[in-house]
Amino acid sequence: MGWVGRLFDARDTLARMLLLDLSGVGYLVFGTQAGRSPTVTQWILAATAFAVALGFHRRPLGNLVGQAALLAVAIQVIDDTTINQVGASWALLELAMWAPRPRVIWLAAGLLATVDLTNSIGDPFRRILSGVFGLTVEVGVPLLLGLVIRTTRELARQAEERAAAEQRRRESESRATRADERSAIARELHDVVAHHVASMVLRVGVARHVLTDLDPRVGEVFDDVHGTGSAALADLRRLVAVLRDPDGVRGDAALTAIEPSALPAALGAAVDRARQAGVTVEADIDPAVGALDAVRGLAVLRLTQEALTNVAKHAGTSALARLSVSVVDGAVHWEVSDNGRGWVPAELPSGGGHGITGMRERVEVLGGRLEAGPTGAGWRARTVLPAAVSASAPTASPLPPAVTPAPSPPREREAPAAPPAPEPA
Repeated sequence: MGWVGRLFDARDTLARMLLLDLSGVGYLVFGTQAGRSPTVTQWILAATAFAVALGFHRRPLGNLVGQAALLAVAIQVIDDTTINQVGASWALLELAMWAPRPRVIWLAAGLLATVDLTNSIGDPFRRILSGVFGLTVEVGVPLLLGLVIRTTRELARQAEERAAAEQRRRESESRATRADERSAIARELHDVVAHHVASMVLRVGVARHVLTDLDPRVGEVFDDVHGTGSAALADLRRLVAVLRDPDGVRGDAALTAIEPSALPAALGAAVDRARQAGVTVEADIDPAVGALDAVRGLAVLRLTQEALTNVAKHAGTSALARLSVSVVDGAVHWEVSDNGRGWVPAELPSGGGHGITGMRERVEVLGGRLEAGPTGAGWRARTVLPAAVSASAPTASPLPPAVTPAPSPPREREAPAAPPAPEPA
């Protein structure tokens, strides 16, 4: 019944009335009874019926009353009342589709039936029965069709409401499920991860104060571990706050961005931390990164931290790493590579993490494309963060001309063997 609903749409009443009037004109010109030309009175009644249909196309009750009155007159003064009968029946159809209350429909049907039966007053009983049977065509058919269209439209509306309610229910359940998952993750972070990190920071602090006669280099390591652990605790607290109440911390820029002017210092701190771990880092950082927007600035910082951590983890603590960050025409060109010639201690596990996956997702959100893979004996990761990101579909930014390595999973290297112990003299 979808096509019926479109055919009898409330916005198309004027078009339906125009078609009905044109059909009536065609009947008067070509289809009158016995080939007789319509009389002047018939033309007048027909033209009046056409005008009423057009004038009241938005008011079905007024149209029905007008057409019923014209039909009553036509029954008394002319022989061929087809035009007025069709006009009255169509008016009943429109009223049955759009009347605000069903009682109005039944009263209108009764009015039209009464007018039709006036044509049988004084006739023999058999002709009266024929007139009553004719009501099924003049009143019953338009009434039935109008009620069917009305019911179909109402059922469609109810189906749409049920679908919308079901969609709202699913969204509500999904939000509740996500909230439960966030709460569970927040509890684990707070009760397990944060607890252990806090314990480590506390023990390092105690050791720093208890062990007074330390080598200055050991003291620097303790201070670095203590500072790194404290920063990790602060990040964990903010992350737990986000998980427990995302709306309550949505305005906290520290959770989603970094102050642009602080980016060079933050990149320098990441380089220093890698150097303290034993990695030799050659850094070429464009001062223009201090003017980046906060979101891309945070992405550059996180990419650098993850890439340098991967160098220490996979290439070894004595490897040579090169960091390059430059801004060209508003686009950020970022690259970290290493020579893969370090030494990975046996107690340092390698491979199998989600770092490369997280880096790739962060880059793709900003409209770039991360390339990560082996290059010679080492490893290279690079990307270009475009100056303007399309809101509809991220577009991969062009990289400098080079051989593009095939996409690969998070790298897993075979750690270089530890140097052999010197033989006793």
